[in-house]
Amino acid sequence: MEIPKFHETFSPILKILKDGVVLHHKDLINSVIESNYSDLPRELLEQTTKTGELLIKNRIAWGKSYLKKGGYIFYPERGMVKITEKGVEAVKENLELKDIVNDSNFNEFYNPEVNKNNENKISKPIDSTPQELIESGFSEIEIQIKNELLEKLKDTDPFAFQKVILILLQRMGYGNYIETAKSHDGGIDGIINEDKLGLEKIYIQAKRYTENKVREKDIRNFIGAMSGDTRKGVFVTTSFFDDSAIKKAKEAHHTIILIDGSKLVELMYQFNVGVQVLEVYEIKKIDEDFFDFG
Repeated sequence: MEIPKFHETFSPILKILKDGVVLHHKDLINSVIESNYSDLPRELLEQTTKTGELLIKNRIAWGKSYLKKGGYIFYPERGMVKITEKGVEAVKENLELKDIVNDSNFNEFYNPEVNKNNENKISKPIDSTPQELIESGFSEIEIQIKNELLEKLKDTDPFAFQKVILILLQRMGYGNYIETAKSHDGGIDGIINEDKLGLEKIYIQAKRYTENKVREKDIRNFIGAMSGDTRKGVFVTTSFFDDSAIKKAKEAHHTIILIDGSKLVELMYQFNVGVQVLEVYEIKKIDEDFFDFG
């Protein structure tokens, strides 16, 4: 089971409106969900876009927008939706995206000059809304940057790598790095204050591996080096933890957080460590509530 594509909501929307009822756009969306998609698993119904909007509501809204541009529905007053005669006729059909994209009303909405000159019709993407295409593009860029970031970390010298980890933890809201003798021994690469007063300490171990996995022995040595003045540790690697290492960390009396290469670059990306913002794009939408002065 999966969330319907936006164009798969065309028929459900028209069927809700087929008797000529006038609905508020929010009520329409909720009715479409209740009548057609209420049996979807909760985790699907709770999926969101990158902006935090419920994905299924976002897709139904885009479906409504396309139907409006194609002349199948119209807005008789602020925030309200009603079916047209063209929409009523389409209820009996299995309306598809190509039907709307190739419709003269749709093309005139986007670019009337194109049709006046009998030039090629606008090509619209199949299966994805414009917002989803943008989010997909952002996701591809994010994956690429994270892969490049991981390669950079693997090529960094061990001392610099340790500094990167400490900077990351500071960006995440932890205290300053404390330079002590412990930070130079074989098991501890740094100490971070969990609070501003240094009442709670977190010991750090950073392993910059290109191929080797972190094994149980590494975790055992880390636990042994933590001594009795802290029970919290973070073990970070550019590689992976094998099953025995993960098991050892879970069974330890200490609280050991394991951060592998994938999680590491995810955190660095989130907290802007080793990356910088190149461009900022704003995506805006109509605020239907703003116009609801009644």
